[in-house]
Amino acid sequence: MDSERILGITTHDASKAFDGYTLFSPYGRTQTYLVNMDGVVVHEWETGYQPGNWGYLLENGNLLYAGNTGKAPVPFAGGGGLLMELDWHGNVVWEYKDINLHHDFSRAVNGNTMVLGWDPVPEAMTASVQGGVAGTELNGRIYADFIHEITPAGEVAWEWHAHEALDVEEDILCPLEDRHEWTHANTCTALPNGNVLTSFRHLNTIAIVDRVTGRFAWKLRDIRLGHQHDPSLLANGNILVFANGYHDHGAHPSSKVIEIDPRTNAFVWEYRSKPAWAFFSHFISSAQRLPNGNTLICEGSTGRIFEVTMDQEIVWEFVNPLFATHPRHGWVNCCFRARRYAPDFPGLAGRDLTPQR
Repeated sequence: MDSERILGITTHDASKAFDGYTLFSPYGRTQTYLVNMDGVVVHEWETGYQPGNWGYLLENGNLLYAGNTGKAPVPFAGGGGLLMELDWHGNVVWEYKDINLHHDFSRAVNGNTMVLGWDPVPEAMTASVQGGVAGTELNGRIYADFIHEITPAGEVAWEWHAHEALDVEEDILCPLEDRHEWTHANTCTALPNGNVLTSFRHLNTIAIVDRVTGRFAWKLRDIRLGHQHDPSLLANGNILVFANGYHDHGAHPSSKVIEIDPRTNAFVWEYRSKPAWAFFSHFISSAQRLPNGNTLICEGSTGRIFEVTMDQEIVWEFVNPLFATHPRHGWVNCCFRARRYAPDFPGLAGRDLTPQR
């Protein structure tokens, strides 16, 4: 029962936790919140839209946020349709609309913005896509994803289509999934060199797209990723990813956070709970490596955001107390992702961070 859960701050070891402010956009609400280490709101943005699926802070202090317009052309999870940049006071200073937008986006170093969108696989290719539950295409069609690079003027400066880079013999759809989506991408991160880091949930695959050739500069397909979310490139060149836990062969399903060396594809670090069932989110969720070496984890389905050391110790934990009704999931406190910002983050300079409530 929700009434029996401990909400808000449950753990805070100030001597080990990375000091800062945590941003999250709860499902079912139109507000995005910034909380301090005591779990108290210091700022919020009213966006006018439920998240589709999240927002993060730019270095100028603006919020880059995807809103769910409810106008998605397909009945798949993760729909957005509107990307907005709001200033500190909630004024919209830039926006981009496309009903196909879903899940993720990122501002590139050149000022353009990478976005994800649904992309129908050519009809002639549909029968060649392997795997999935037979007969579950959407009106006979299978969808993959596109990535567009959008200029501030809203023009497409570069585009990439997953079906053109994937291999039907190798990139086999998970047998647990319907055939209406081949890839179900949930990450679209512009890297400093112009390439794009992405994640294909239905293929248990994370990859880096070469912006020049359109081919994969690196790709890892591994069932242990368990329909993963939120891969990120670390300063040491490794990849951090939230492995949700599908296909877990243990007695109880459990999630993990994994650090991967892309030079060898070896798993060099992981966080998992003891007991295993104490940490599990079958969908959404995120992981962020913090400057002090700790990792901030969002167990998305439960709204639980917590920080762990490299030695697996939980040093900060916050459970989102803001429940709301979500059209797909009901009465929930889910969060797609969470991000921590240091007190000296440029976007927070000169801001009023007085605790509100």
